[in-house]
Amino acid sequence: MSFDVNAIRREFPILSREVHGKPLVYLDSAATTQKPQAVIDALVEFYTECNSNVHRGAHFLSDEATRRYEAARDIVAGFINASQREELIWTSGTTESINIVAKGMAQQLKATDEVVVTELEHHANLVTWQQACLASGASLKVAPIDDNGALNIAAFEALINEHTAMVSMPHVSNALGTVNPIQQLIAYVRNKAPKALVMIDGAQGVAHSTVDVQALDCDFYAFSAHKLFGPTGIGALWGRYQVLENWPVWLTGGEMIATVSYQESTWGPLPNRLEAGTPNIAGAIGMAAGIQWLQQFDMADVQRHEQALMAKAVELGHAMPGLRLVGNAPEKVGVYSFVMDAGHPADIGFILDRQGIAIRTGDHCAQPLMARLNVPGTARASFSIYNTLDEVEQLFAGLRKAQEMLA
Repeated sequence: MSFDVNAIRREFPILSREVHGKPLVYLDSAATTQKPQAVIDALVEFYTECNSNVHRGAHFLSDEATRRYEAARDIVAGFINASQREELIWTSGTTESINIVAKGMAQQLKATDEVVVTELEHHANLVTWQQACLASGASLKVAPIDDNGALNIAAFEALINEHTAMVSMPHVSNALGTVNPIQQLIAYVRNKAPKALVMIDGAQGVAHSTVDVQALDCDFYAFSAHKLFGPTGIGALWGRYQVLENWPVWLTGGEMIATVSYQESTWGPLPNRLEAGTPNIAGAIGMAAGIQWLQQFDMADVQRHEQALMAKAVELGHAMPGLRLVGNAPEKVGVYSFVMDAGHPADIGFILDRQGIAIRTGDHCAQPLMARLNVPGTARASFSIYNTLDEVEQLFAGLRKAQEMLA
């Protein structure tokens, strides 16, 4: 499909509303993307036509719900080029996906082992490994960034050795938009520490690039639907089959078992063994709908559009005294994180909100990163497929007004 941002915007009902009497300018897609009508329709259709539990009903509605639910798994698995559908585990989102891996890894780590993360981490990919190391006695190693917010590749490589058991890193920084060269980094880990496992936090990566887990050669890739035009409360963990098939279970209960007695239980095959309980059926269907909606566009067109928005923001920011871009790595997605001399990010966010402009303020669930950059937090505008150059102009008009009000 040809790329027409105005036509795209018409597919998002929420973008036509007003906030505080002003047209909504939504610049917070790194927190969550808005939902196209196709996703809303998929959710409504499930609940109005085939709402039922899956896998266990002896009736038409259950069969239809199961068919749609498992078809959604095929769509999501295909989206990241999984080698087989059983490698795609439904979760509540990226945080649960990382926890499944970290909790299982904690049972395998030894005191001599090392886990490597980076200074770019969201808390979901830091606290989990911190706790796994505390529980096991393993050491947590942190690869530093430079002052532009780019990973220090040489320092990262220096941390990889025969003691490295796990490397877990973000595809894209949620706070700064930095894109890590993950394929290059994974290849280095494979060569230097061939027994180590590699996990990628892909929450911010999947909406901005084409992801091929087989080409990446990672062991795990975690992502969420709500950053991908789908509903909240649903996400996925992809794992290499040979790794996942014997991975320690985290949740136990219905559906994930093979046999149960009062003395013992045995676990079922993948993906069931890691999917205890009634799943988020509608969420899975909605996630697939969001992916199918995105797939109608050429990702290169999406990337060019977002880069044009980012370039405009950088241009306007450079021309604005008292504003400083935080994070200026050579490879970035459309995340514009900044501070202003005029006031605290929270005050800036409040003033923009009164003008109908939605941004994020605070530490972005990355307190150690903010400490490294010597800022208490930032204001963050994040761009997506439905944003326009005019909205970037409105953002900076709003920031000039904020400067005047806070002077």
